[in-house]
Amino acid sequence: DGALAAPGAAGEPWEGWHAAPAAAGEPAGPLRIGAVRIAGAPPVPALVPLLDHGHLALTGDHTDGIVSTVLLRALGRTRPGQVRLTGYDPERLGGGLAGFAPLAPAGLLTFVGPGGLTGLLDDLVEHIRRINENVLAGDFGSLREMAAAHPGRRPEPWRVAVLLGGDELSRHERAQLDRILRAGAACGVHLIVHGIPMPSHPSVVTVSSEGSVSGWGSLPVRFDPPPPAELVTATCRRLAERYATGPTPASFPDLLPGDIWTENSAAGLTAPVGDSPEGRPVNVTLSDYPPHALIAGPSGTGKTNLIYAWMGALAARYDPDELEFYLLDFKEGVSFARFAPGQRDPSWLPHVRLVGVNVNTDREFGLALLRFLGRELRRRADAAKRYEVTKLAELRAEDPEGRWPRVVAVIDEFQVLLAGRDALAQEAANLLEDLARRGRSQGIHLILASQDVSGIEALWGRPALVAQFTLRIALPKARRILAETNPAAENLPRHHAVVNADSGALDANQIVRIPAAGDRRVWGELQNRLWRERPVSLGPPRLFDGDAVPRLTDAPVPSDGAPVALLGEAIDVQAHAARLPLPRSPGRNLAVIGTQVDEACAVLGAAAWSLARQHAPGTARFSVACLDADAAATAQWLREVLPDDTGWYDEEDLAEALPTWQPDPALPHYVVLFAADAAATRLSAKTPGGSGHDHLRRLLNTGPERRTHVLGWWRGVARLRDTLGGPGSRTDSIGAWVALDVQGTDLTGFHPGQGGPVWYPRPWRALYFDRARHRTPEVIIPYGLS
Repeated sequence: DGALAAPGAAGEPWEGWHAAPAAAGEPAGPLRIGAVRIAGAPPVPALVPLLDHGHLALTGDHTDGIVSTVLLRALGRTRPGQVRLTGYDPERLGGGLAGFAPLAPAGLLTFVGPGGLTGLLDDLVEHIRRINENVLAGDFGSLREMAAAHPGRRPEPWRVAVLLGGDELSRHERAQLDRILRAGAACGVHLIVHGIPMPSHPSVVTVSSEGSVSGWGSLPVRFDPPPPAELVTATCRRLAERYATGPTPASFPDLLPGDIWTENSAAGLTAPVGDSPEGRPVNVTLSDYPPHALIAGPSGTGKTNLIYAWMGALAARYDPDELEFYLLDFKEGVSFARFAPGQRDPSWLPHVRLVGVNVNTDREFGLALLRFLGRELRRRADAAKRYEVTKLAELRAEDPEGRWPRVVAVIDEFQVLLAGRDALAQEAANLLEDLARRGRSQGIHLILASQDVSGIEALWGRPALVAQFTLRIALPKARRILAETNPAAENLPRHHAVVNADSGALDANQIVRIPAAGDRRVWGELQNRLWRERPVSLGPPRLFDGDAVPRLTDAPVPSDGAPVALLGEAIDVQAHAARLPLPRSPGRNLAVIGTQVDEACAVLGAAAWSLARQHAPGTARFSVACLDADAAATAQWLREVLPDDTGWYDEEDLAEALPTWQPDPALPHYVVLFAADAAATRLSAKTPGGSGHDHLRRLLNTGPERRTHVLGWWRGVARLRDTLGGPGSRTDSIGAWVALDVQGTDLTGFHPGQGGPVWYPRPWRALYFDRARHRTPEVIIPYGLS
């Protein structure tokens, strides 16, 4: 049945015809050129083989329509770019293929001028030699066999040379033509010839415009009319446009093994990230060499998609005891959030232990990750010393009961960490350099990615650091990631990357087609499969979302030692609460400083409630003064959660109560002041026993040793200093402070060393410092109270 042998674009009539590539894995079939009509019988489609089969020799005077028919059907039956045409038309200077000219700008059609036949035949012979040597390489007899073994991945495009007349062939040209006839079809090289005598060969089908086809005897053929010129031109233009957007990438499931979690990571991590232009998987390795990777590509070139593909291929091969991921994205987005439990999908990728998203303003979290990895590096190095080994593979052999997975930390837009000239950037750069240099032997690997050239340039001032990143992956138009003499990324099509494991050296390039790995459905199937197989003891990863406000109700209640006030969530890997211990020691008071009402109320409210939850009824005393109407909502909330015997005060009540508060060592007393400076006028009034400020200062100075602690909010540093006695007063009665919209330079005197801390205020972040516990302040996130 001709309709079955030449379906769709290979055989449909021109009316309603359109390009429709064959399905993935479907072999190239014959192409319709007309019909055989025998009296008394229905017409039978006349089909000729070409792609993966042989060559066509055309005879007669009117063959242009046959050429157009065969070429358009071949183009329409294959994906854009899978057929490359070369035209040799010395008499009409390419006019015989004029309708196919829109293919030329995309590189799918080239014309050879008069006198160029020798060079063309030589190029085709050399191409056949390369295919046999480098692509088939003795493993397959033809590209057709190779494509059948890897369905959907044609290793090389077909090359069709259309030779339309010319002078008598030279001896050399005749020899080259014979070689192409013998070996071309197996290597995807085909000829359509008119006006050049062709020798008899099994691979050649001769078609006469008079109505005959060799091998068919006397059966008459009525050729189909040639395709309309406008159809040819429009089709070629569409094919060129589709090809220019990039070939269809390889399939993500092709990167996955048949059986999951069968690989051992002792010696390294190896997985494919895509396939080569020849259709073979391209493996990428992280091990002692290469230990770390740099990925670069402008926005929209597929950087995140590449990371997804690589992670999926690794996660399917290595179980969570062999591989752990730590993921950090400094972009404004949630690219990595899918790997943690979500509202739509409760599953998570079992290998992922940390996900950080929307951290573009939280460099502190990136630093916390590097510190965590530094501690893990020291732990592994100490174990290696105990066992007198130097590499992870040796440590695992000596300690088979230990858990020593390889750790892969992926930091997208890593240059944010190194931005600026502050202490944070300096420490981050030092930690990165140490991890890059010593992590290789302990199984800790870094993948740093950037979409901007500035991201790569951030490393160039540290040659010792750059030298450790020998694996370079460049996406289209990526700059400065490969060697200066290596321009391979400039002309890459979409969905492709240059993988280079030799620090970007030109001769180490591998061109890789990257599959579409970002589809949630495809990823969801893999993640759910791996999630169902996870160890029962494995919990979900830590998710840090810079746009999310942590909830006080989710924070664990301290249950041991001295009472502890919870102030917010620390920006670290383990999601610790920022804790303020309140033992019977001098200075154990808290000052919240700044004008941000919501944030100040959140810090004070969290501190008061967390303390109340640590005391049984009647075992602690609470006094709350709300001196700013804007804090009334939080004060009302505290009325509902603090003990019933809590004392409530306004400005006048506070001034009267301060002299009466005599610390009782047997009963902790927590004094919570909302906008303490608002009562300055009232508290400054002189009385025989001293002003209210005098009583408050006495409480700050002597109360903590007798278990009375002040937790207050002042709306400015100067206002706090006024409470303490003026600009030259001592500040050691404030043992801990939380700064909100306060510049670091304003905190001079509350911070050890010269000047104030480096701090640039930003929404819903605070700087916390405890004299008794901190060397330097830490950034925290105030809790949401509801």
